[in-house]
Amino acid sequence: MSASSFLKALKAEGLTVVEVGDWRDHNRNHKGPWGPVHGVMIHHTATGGSARTVDVCREGHEALPGPLCHGVVTKDGRVHLVGYGRANHAGPGDDDVLRAVIAQKALPRDNEAGTDGNRHFYGFECENLGDGDDPWPAEQLEAIERAAAAVCRHHGWNERSVIGHLEWQPGKVDPRGFTMASLRERVRDRLK
Repeated sequence: MSASSFLKALKAEGLTVVEVGDWRDHNRNHKGPWGPVHGVMIHHTATGGSARTVDVCREGHEALPGPLCHGVVTKDGRVHLVGYGRANHAGPGDDDVLRAVIAQKALPRDNEAGTDGNRHFYGFECENLGDGDDPWPAEQLEAIERAAAAVCRHHGWNERSVIGHLEWQPGKVDPRGFTMASLRERVRDRLK
């Protein structure tokens, strides 16, 4: 979908969207292709403070240039668009997981990291320390659900097209503090 269609889909799902700078053209497309896109990946940021979190996700850092996702879901339930196109969020992951996402089937356990996920997934970074103690406010969880559902609805995907970073790449733990099974149930119910 185009950047304009992405924005329209998020708003149609009832989200409050904040457009950050030149997000429509802010990407890593010069490092490789973006697409075909097959799913939505959810992350936690391991940062605190909405303004700082959005800035880090937009700009990246010395070891990993931004954008680090397409949208940042802050604790207040707003979605901040920071990039569109290839983003440094998924990294390498398991091709068996990608095949399951494409087929919209149950995910196998990830056990390798040889497939470029930045090419194949929309990414939402969600403001949270990721320590298992930092709370996930109800408005934030609802926004994550709505954002994932918006992308799935546009593409005609079901909830099995929504995965966590921890399901893609061995050693990743995000998002920590809620289960992806519970999020997929919420997305499934919203898509009905």
